[in-house]
Amino acid sequence: MEPVLIVLIVLVVVAFIALIRTIQVIPQASAAIVERFGRYTRTLNAGLNIVVPFIDTIRNRIDLREQVVPFPPQPVITQDNLVVNIDTVIYYQVTDARAATYEVASFIQAIEQLTVTTLRNIIGSMDLESTLTSREVINAGLRGVLDEATGKWGIRVNRVELKAIEPPTSIQDSMEKQMRAERDKRAAILTAEGARQGAILRAEGEKQAEVLKAEGEAQAAVLRADGEAAAIRTVFEAIHDGDADQKLLAYQYLQTLPELAKGDANKLWIIPSEVGEALKGIGGAFSGMGGGGQGAGPSLGPDLTKPPVAEGNGSRPVGAASGPRPVDTDQTGAARPRVNPTREYPQIDPE
Repeated sequence: MEPVLIVLIVLVVVAFIALIRTIQVIPQASAAIVERFGRYTRTLNAGLNIVVPFIDTIRNRIDLREQVVPFPPQPVITQDNLVVNIDTVIYYQVTDARAATYEVASFIQAIEQLTVTTLRNIIGSMDLESTLTSREVINAGLRGVLDEATGKWGIRVNRVELKAIEPPTSIQDSMEKQMRAERDKRAAILTAEGARQGAILRAEGEKQAEVLKAEGEAQAAVLRADGEAAAIRTVFEAIHDGDADQKLLAYQYLQTLPELAKGDANKLWIIPSEVGEALKGIGGAFSGMGGGGQGAGPSLGPDLTKPPVAEGNGSRPVGAASGPRPVDTDQTGAARPRVNPTREYPQIDPE
């Protein structure tokens, strides 16, 4: 019994192993290469697959998703004989699992070496400045060459990126100094332009302010002149409408005379010759009011018809010949100046 039991156990184990090798489950976005006695038979797609155990074998399992492979920095010489280190990143996808397995031994290594050689060819025809500013051109050139070369390998290169371009340290320092100088130059130009624009705006503002101020002063002068003209016109019309006589005008004229003597610095003032006529008119008016007889009322003031004499000497009027002459006095006993009839503008010392 024991040998039979051992045989049964062995058969069960073999059957279980055969069952496991018969059923193959392939994950999504993956593929498997099946060989029968070392020869390619078929490609297993995603899902449940049945193979012949101990006859069919799985050669390779390939991921069909897009892959990202970074390559280490590679020294490349530019057209102007400068060595730069360039890091690249390749985005590829396996489209044919059979070709990726049998057409190339290691497609990753093949892509890397092809990228390095193509990059050296492209960078060798460009100077450093073009290399630093033409990333898109370099990427397009690399992608075109790699896509054409890897097509027969069952691989599609979707994108090639230059991750870093590192020039020598001395060149980096020179580039930094150059960029700093360019930025300082642009800053100085912008500052000068700003100062220029500011000066122009200030000048225009001052010009407009002066123009507006002049226009305001001109309008104010016109309005003041119009106001003075209207006031003079109103006074003139009021005088003519009131029909003022010579007596009223003489009285008004006399009221303005004290304004001539105002001020502490006035030592000498001149009386116009028209004062005599005004005084005669006012004196005649007051004489008419008094009547000149016994029945007349009290005197309203001094006799203004007599010419005044200068104060101080008490003997002769201003401009008269030498010799004693009586001095006119008013009601308070003070001497009155006498107008010199021989001059148009007699000068009288008020002291």
